[in-house]
Amino acid sequence: MAAYNVLAAVRYSINVLLKDTVLSSKNICRLAAICTGRGYTSWRMCSSSASSCSNESPAADICAFSGHYDRLVQCGSLRKDAQQRSVLQQLAQLQHTLENYRNSIYLNLPPPRLNSKDDSQLPKDKDGGYAAKEEPAPPPPPKGFYIYGDVGTGKTMLMDMFYSRVENTRKKRVHFNSFMLDIHKRIHRRKQSLPKRRLGKMFTYDPISPVAMEISSETCLLCFDEFQVTDIADAMILKQLFETLFKTGVVVVTTSNRPPDDLYKNGLQRNTFLPFIDVLKEPMGLKLSTTDKEYCHTICLDSGIDYRRLDNSAAGKLYYLTGEPGVEAFLDALFEELALSQESVTGPRLLTVLGRDVTLEKTCGSIADCTFDELCGRPLGASDYLEIARLFDTVFIRHVPMLTLTLKDQARRFTTLIDNFYDNKVRVVLLAASPLDELFVHSGRDSERDRQLLDDLGLSGEAAERLTLFTAEEEIFAFQRTVSRLMEMQTESYWMKRDRSHSNKHVNT
Repeated sequence: MAAYNVLAAVRYSINVLLKDTVLSSKNICRLAAICTGRGYTSWRMCSSSASSCSNESPAADICAFSGHYDRLVQCGSLRKDAQQRSVLQQLAQLQHTLENYRNSIYLNLPPPRLNSKDDSQLPKDKDGGYAAKEEPAPPPPPKGFYIYGDVGTGKTMLMDMFYSRVENTRKKRVHFNSFMLDIHKRIHRRKQSLPKRRLGKMFTYDPISPVAMEISSETCLLCFDEFQVTDIADAMILKQLFETLFKTGVVVVTTSNRPPDDLYKNGLQRNTFLPFIDVLKEPMGLKLSTTDKEYCHTICLDSGIDYRRLDNSAAGKLYYLTGEPGVEAFLDALFEELALSQESVTGPRLLTVLGRDVTLEKTCGSIADCTFDELCGRPLGASDYLEIARLFDTVFIRHVPMLTLTLKDQARRFTTLIDNFYDNKVRVVLLAASPLDELFVHSGRDSERDRQLLDDLGLSGEAAERLTLFTAEEEIFAFQRTVSRLMEMQTESYWMKRDRSHSNKHVNT
């Protein structure tokens, strides 16, 4: 009887999760926003085919953008939010500017040179020679946006709407973790290509600026999601990297939960990071007019509402508690039922990431059934989670413990895991020790490793308490975003729009 109840519950959940929804007239607008896995571009289905505005002026673009947003509100895809609409109008102005923008004029600025035809008209220097005639400086590049605010306020949504409407082929949208992984790979590649040093020969090579030039030659618009700095290796290179990107005319639009001045707050050696904040907010190197004060407009988007929590249309039950009777058997049956649609057999899967082997013990096609220790108990990072997200569209995560200060490393990996899964359209089913709002607990004793590191750094008292590494402040801050995203990942809309099977393509190339 118990087995029958489990199978019946599984079939009900599968019907809810995988049902082919009939698009009635009142649901068309809502589902138009969620029926694909390509961000918010499909929301245009809610727009009428005709527009009262042309696209020949900034005012027209603002009108079109605002009208598109208003139609989404009328359809019920969005809730009316004056702050969101205001930010969208500012992004519309930038969208218009970028239509014909190229940063090539900043990549190879010519040195001052003499125009031989006009030599006779040039003033002479004190030695009787002709003074060099400087070329006029190019106009300043368009300013980007740094949009920050609390979790779930619509920052990523607005950035994706903006990005989808920019008609410029030299654009790139990426999660900040993925961007920094790419930067480190490029730096490593350049270092590996250097000739071997001969005995007794010393030379220095700084690959950061050349790598930034590579990025600048490939794109003129960079959109980052979740700008955050938790790694000292990232903190040390960001100033030079972004200084070069800005000098070469790259426009940056980014979202973050923190204002610029709070980036890498209380991080190790933060004093060496502070110049980057100045680079983000103040111009360096370019001769800009006195009215151009920064490379990015800083905007706070914080209505105090977490919209992810307002979507209560659940996709069946996707978050289970360890103490629930028969829960393990239910998840086993749920995995088997989902696996029926896969053209594969159940078994382990070997992944190769940056030359390392990572094995997942139970997989079937695009579905993986993992434990928390398997994903977060091992020394895995963003590159591993990106590869998992590339190969699997549905991941079971079992036996997630209550995350205390003694599990800081695992908590950091878990937030990175969910960030990458969310950004890459992965659906999750979780089995955890406590309800989602109680999963992270700011309690527990510092680990022996932390105490040893304190001793090695010669830190104690207030100095140690201020460091994020030991206070877990960064984990608490990041986990708020994780909880918000997991709330959304349990909804019907997320499950439907993240179903890669609609495109008959489980693995991205």
